[in-house]
Formats: sequence, structure tokens, C-alpha cells
Amino acid sequence: MKKLIAAALLAGAAFIAVPTAANAAGYTPDSDVSVSGNYVAGGTATVAFTPGAFQPSEAVRVQVTGAGNVTLGALPTATTSKDYTANADGSLTVRVTFPAGGSGTYNLTATGATSGVTGYAAFTIAPAGATSVAANGNTGTPGQLAFTGGTISTLGLWAAGGAIVLGGGLLVVRKSVRRQHDAA
Repeated sequence: MKKLIAAALLAGAAFIAVPTAANAAGYTPDSDVSVSGNYVAGGTATVAFTPGAFQPSEAVRVQVTGAGNVTLGALPTATTSKDYTANADGSLTVRVTFPAGGSGTYNLTATGATSGVTGYAAFTIAPAGATSVAANGNTGTPGQLAFTGGTISTLGLWAAGGAIVLGGGLLVVRKSVRRQHDAA
């Protein structure tokens, strides 16, 4: 019976430890990312990550996906990815130039090489000759990022998971005590 309880406790510990390790790198919160610029074909947007978004002087890989090639900084690239170095305070500014014939949604992902922290920005580009479209394409307010998270806190989810594990452990202990009492 002791082995069963020990196995249940180890399983519970693994249940809690594995997702925690997977989420250790984390994401740059939306409040640490600002987007400005002209979201039209041929326009340029500036994505700024605030101080502390990345580790000081960390290498950061920036990738942009969308319908057509974009220019990161001064270099037009076919792969739409480029390596940058965060400033001494962990901030980073990236300029994205959209293709002259481009339109549709473009997504920027910046990932710190050391910290693994990832920041996101999304753009909806209007065709040439159109007016600017919002950065997230939903609210009509330039500079706002798309909401990609949930409204349930992570702490609440962990508390609920912990309660389930503890409840299962209590059931195992109760069954063990009942068996010992019946055997006596």
C-alpha cells in the first residue's frame, strides 16, 4: 500500500512539475509591446519591446509571416527572419516594411535565444491606396495587439489541478484505511 501511495504522490508531482518547466520561458506580455506605423502595402511599422522584455544584450530571432515578402530593418529577406541583439536594458525595436503589393495578415514573432521569451505582434495590411487598418484588425485602434490569452488565471488552473490530485490521494488513503479496518 505504501508503494501505491508513493506512486500516486510521484504522479501528482510529475503532473505539476512538467507543465511548470515547459512554461518557464514565458511570453512577453502585451503591455511590453507597442506597435506603430503605417499598415498599408509598402508602409512601415515599428514594433517596440520595452526594457526587460528580453535579457540584456540577448540575441533575438525575429520572424515575420504573411502574404508576400517583408523587409526587416534595412534588409529585404525571402525567409522573413533576422537576428537582432536586444539593448543593454533588454528592449528591442524592429522596423517592418510591408511589400508594395501586399495585403492581408502578417504576424511577427520575436524569440530570445537565451531566455526563450517570445513576443508577438500582428498586422492587417490594407491594399495599396487604402487607408491604414488597425494592428489587430479588430478594434480599429492602431497599436493594439490581438488578444490571444484566456481569462482564467494560471494560478486558478493550478489550484484546481492540485485539488483534484489531493482529492484522489485522499480517496486512496481512505480506501487503504477501510481495508485495514475490515481486515482487523
